Amino acid sequence: MKAVVQRVKSSKVTINDRVVGNINKGFNVLFGAEEKDTKKDADYLARKISNLRVFEDENGKMNLSIKDIGGQMLIISQFTLAADTKKGNRPSFVNAMEPVEANELYEYFMKKIEEEGISVKRGIFGEDMLVDIVNDGPVTILFDTKTKE
Repeated sequence: MKAVVQRVKSSKVTINDRVVGNINKGFNVLFGAEEKDTKKDADYLARKISNLRVFEDENGKMNLSIKDIGGQMLIISQFTLAADTKKGNRPSFVNAMEPVEANELYEYFMKKIEEEGISVKRGIFGEDMLVDIVNDGPVTILFDTKTKE
């Protein structure tokens, strides 16, 4: 399971000229599920991202979590995070989880974030989305549960 976490001043997702998710200060999270990923992986990611300390404290140090600042998350499913680019120039997506199971993990992941007390906005699974991100810093962190140990 992979997630790209961007600290943002704002972020929104639009589908067919309609804004379906919009946040101010917080995280834009791109979420990708791969074959063999489990709820245990989603639990790990939810815990790590919810407690990630990349917001500045009163001394200008990245020492505060999204919970500390009362931020929000915009979480967007993105199967292309499972791309295999080792051979040739065209990515392979054979490692991406099948859509039904991937959507279940996506929904489960968002529920776990909400259980941490964080407001979650979302894209719509499987839809073609336009994502506007005002990256703050920029700060971008990549999580991959296959490399967590």
